[in-house]
Amino acid sequence: MLVAVTMVSAILRVMGNVSVTTLNRPKEILKETKRMIYSKPPRHKIGPGQSFFVMSVFAATLLTPAGWILHHLPEYRQRSKR
Repeated sequence: MLVAVTMVSAILRVMGNVSVTTLNRPKEILKETKRMIYSKPPRHKIGPGQSFFVMSVFAATLLTPAGWILHHLPEYRQRSKR
């Protein structure tokens, strides 16, 4: 019981030392987030060639491991039978 009272008093002491700046911190973070959001047209337009290149790299990155596994599937099956 004495330990619980000591812990409560320590928590209340810490809460008493909370400054106003700590309580305003979420508002500051929200302001910084709003600064990063743009509602204007893009500064640099991306052409169809760049879009195609990026989508191709993305697709290759996702599909290459799956293709590798499917290509070597017979070898994997033979290893599991041994």
